[in-house]
Order: sequence, then C-alpha cells, then structure tokens
Amino acid sequence: MEEKKFFEKLKNQYRLIIYNDTTFQSVWSMKLSRLKVFTVTSLTSAILVILVILLIATTGLREYIPGYPKAEYRQILVRNALVVDSLEQELAKRDQFFKGIQAIMAGEVPEDDQLAAADIEKDEVEFREYNHDSVFQDKLMAEQLSLSIRNNNEDVTQISQVHFFVPVRGVISGHFKNTPDHFGVDLVSEPNARISSVLDGTVIFAGWTLETGYVAYVQHEANLVSVYKHNAEILKKTGQTVKAGEAIAIIGNTGELSSGPHLHFELWHDGIALDPEQYIDF
Repeated sequence: MEEKKFFEKLKNQYRLIIYNDTTFQSVWSMKLSRLKVFTVTSLTSAILVILVILLIATTGLREYIPGYPKAEYRQILVRNALVVDSLEQELAKRDQFFKGIQAIMAGEVPEDDQLAAADIEKDEVEFREYNHDSVFQDKLMAEQLSLSIRNNNEDVTQISQVHFFVPVRGVISGHFKNTPDHFGVDLVSEPNARISSVLDGTVIFAGWTLETGYVAYVQHEANLVSVYKHNAEILKKTGQTVKAGEAIAIIGNTGELSSGPHLHFELWHDGIALDPEQYIDF
C-alpha cells in the first residue's frame, strides 16, 4: 500500500504559476508532477556531465587535472622510447659487427658467412672442368675458382720487412701488455693532431663504442689489422680505402676508458696482438 501511495504521489499533478506582484495577474503557469521534475532534472544533469567530460577531454583543460601529464612531457616520453629502441638496435648491430671482427681476427668465418654458405645446396653449385697444361695455368685456375687467397707462401711479405708509417708523433705513455687490458700502446701528442694509417688498406669499421669512443679498424695486406681508439673524430667511413700516411682520424679523449687526450694504437696479425714498438719507431 505504501508503494502505491508513493507512486501516486509521484503522479500527482501540480501547477506552477507566476503572478504579477502588482496586479496579481497570472503571467505564466505550468503543470508539473514530481515524476516529471525528477526525470527532467536527471536528464539535464547527465547532459551537463557529458558536456563537461567532452570539454575537458578535447581541450587543454585536461592538463590542469592533478596527475595528468602535460603534452610536452608526453612528447618527451614518446621521443625517449623511440631513442631507446633505436639505441638497442644500434647496439645489437654493433655487437654483431664486433663478433664478426673477432672471428676474422681469429682466422674464423663470421656467422653470417657460415649461414650464407649453409643455405647453398650442392646441386646448385656449378663446377667447370679446366684442362690447363702448365703450372702457370694451374695457378690461374686456382685464382678463377677462388680456391686460395695467396698464390704461395713465398709471396707473403714478412712483417719484419714491412715499412710502417708512424700513426702520430708523440710520447709513449703506456706500453704494450700481453693481457686483454692493454693490447697496444698509448701515444700522447699535440691537441688536434692528425692520426695516419700505418699502411695501405681498407677501413673495416669506423664508429663509436662506449668504452673506447670513436674507433677505426683498418685491414691491410698479409692479414694485418691496425686499430686506432679514443679519437675525437673519424675522417673515413667503413669501406673506404686509405693510403699509408693518409689522415684517418683526429686525436681525442673519447670513451669511458680514456683518461686524457691520446691515441691507443693496436696492431694485429692473424688474430694475434703484436707489440707495435717492435715494428714502428715512434
């Protein structure tokens, strides 16, 4: 009974009348019920809430809400995420490249070359039969088939007979040690002194590393590799050929392992570190 009375009260009709205070004449009137007032009030409140939410979400007012990041902060976060992703990719490429360098210096075949060779089926290889009559033609056949890098061991120049160009004139501040900590010599020279290639060769790496800063690796004949670390700037790019005495870098102080402006120079042969002082008169 009480519920019926409650619903009946909601449906009861009322009239809202506005009178002129002077003449007491009815100016405006409206028939209402409690149910209509409740419905209209609820709809109006819901519309106002929706409009306020849309206004805040689509305008700059949302930045004034406590805990909501500003637009410039969001841009910084996105930019940092992209930089970190690119840095991870570059570090992965660098690690893969250094693995290849280590494999080459150790006389091994890099992983990429092994995979490329493994993908070739025996049936796809085309063999040609040669009928050469002389020793000269046999050597020519070996070159054509790329079966050997050198014609014979007698053609290999002895390292002791190689004339090395001095990479930079200066004072030796650190000597060669046959330990992983120091496979080379440290040379202190004038500021902005140019660093030269010790022999003719090809730049196999020119880039940045965290510990040694700007680094250049140059591949020479007779399986020699020269290394130049802690440079302020690299003047050559990977793949470029250089001549003995040609400038390839500027002396610097880059990398976490550098304690001052100098050149850390290394000389490798068949994957073995050599003492540069035994072959170069610094």
